Amino acid sequence: MRRGLFNKAGVNARLIFRRDRWRLLFWILGIFLLTVVVAFAYTELVPTQHERMVMAETMRNPAVTAMFGPGFGLDDYNYGAIMGHQMLLFTALIVAIMFILMVARHTPGDEENGRIELIRSLPVGRLSNLSATILVCSGACLVLTLLIGLGLYATGIEGLDLEGSLYYGLVLGATGFFFTAATALMAQLAESSRGTMGFSFGLLGFSYLIRAIGDVGTEALSWLSPLGWVIRSEVYVNNYFWPIGLTLGGGLLLVGLAFYLHTLRDLEAGFIPTRSGRKTASPFLQGPLGLGLRLQRTTIIAWIVGLFVLGASYGSVLGDLETYLESMELIQVMLIDVEGFSLTEQFLPMLMSVIAIIATIPVLLLTLKIRGEEDKNRTEHFLARAVSRSRVMGSFLLLAIVVMIGVLLFGVFGLYSAGAAVMEEPISLNTMLKSLLVYAPAVLAMIGLGVLIIGFAPRRTGLAWLYLGYSFFVVYLGEMLQLPDWMARLSPFGHIPRYPLEEIVFSTLIIITLIAGGLMALGFWGYNRRDIYG
Repeated sequence: MRRGLFNKAGVNARLIFRRDRWRLLFWILGIFLLTVVVAFAYTELVPTQHERMVMAETMRNPAVTAMFGPGFGLDDYNYGAIMGHQMLLFTALIVAIMFILMVARHTPGDEENGRIELIRSLPVGRLSNLSATILVCSGACLVLTLLIGLGLYATGIEGLDLEGSLYYGLVLGATGFFFTAATALMAQLAESSRGTMGFSFGLLGFSYLIRAIGDVGTEALSWLSPLGWVIRSEVYVNNYFWPIGLTLGGGLLLVGLAFYLHTLRDLEAGFIPTRSGRKTASPFLQGPLGLGLRLQRTTIIAWIVGLFVLGASYGSVLGDLETYLESMELIQVMLIDVEGFSLTEQFLPMLMSVIAIIATIPVLLLTLKIRGEEDKNRTEHFLARAVSRSRVMGSFLLLAIVVMIGVLLFGVFGLYSAGAAVMEEPISLNTMLKSLLVYAPAVLAMIGLGVLIIGFAPRRTGLAWLYLGYSFFVVYLGEMLQLPDWMARLSPFGHIPRYPLEEIVFSTLIIITLIAGGLMALGFWGYNRRDIYG
């Protein structure tokens, strides 16, 4: 490739870093703090070698292997082996999500917003923006590698030696680089940022699925997954470098292919063309509600299917869960010990809280979609006709609420259908429905927050995602990390009764719903009065 193709890539990289410096800082520090905090938590939860070996025996369960990957070092289950087994894959998924979002934001996302066209009007190379995005992401991978590697070693925890800690960080950095490259390639295939993220998250989900199937059954399948490669580096046990090298090499090949395809395609075009639509729009499509549904139908279907699969994946392990939980002090600390309920039933509220928070993601995406339409100058086409701002906002809000109900119900159905197939005495569908739908007011509160942000601070939509991340942290890890109760109470999810262990207090749910309604009303008021591009 000619050198001119990369002209001013360094300048472009500085621009991207300038725009995303705080976003990168929050992501990297969040991943670092989560890793270190959990490492210290293990020293409190399983302080003796005997307790660690009891934990190791429970890790031989196929259901656990499907979730965490094969357990290397189970014969000497020190803190390093525990981190490499129970935390590495989970953290790698978070890292992959981080870089998928970042690459999609700066490749098709910037093309859709017209930034790349503006930059191309200057004396820059054709591959300048793509190479700058990969350069910034690669730098972030390096920082993440060193920060986590040195940070884990600095804890001084037994078993977290320098070599193993650096390999731990290197696995995460290699995962980030691979999915940076994979998303860069998907950006050449798809015509939009939505399509790019869809393909990239599809690849991530497929990688996790075939790794899980391969780790439990045919190991050859695991070698088709980049997540299967990095796990087999066996950090803190054998510290193999070649799986990491395979991941980095695969990433380099994808980068080269992405560069080649980028030189061939037109701006805002993809190699997988969008299917031609109808020549005339239906009456339903001519309103904001119908148009919003049409634009988001693929995303909605994907999330509904995804929540069903997520519920089914959790349900599939309920049959062996009792034996697994009996020896897992780490999990028992996170449960409410209530006499008369099995360990599986005690585990159900925590499971439902995770499903509910994950189900909030597509709901927030739909709620905040109106800001994306403003950025692309599409909202003015609504408002130029006899369509009020309240109708536009109300259409997106109604769609978000309907999708909320859909994803929650399909999450429950997936959990129940798989659980009933593997449990001798399955938990009733009615109990599961109540234990998950009780979180609906909390999800409504998150929708209300999104509407409020759209109404008063549309450029600060990231606050909604930050608050959702905080909610997940305090609700899911609060008991394990022994966080004070007031921290959980700062989230609407922290006020939800954990049914069936706790009675449903309808007054609390009504208050949360009223607060959600108040936030929505304020958001509507602000949206009707602010500048549409404010």
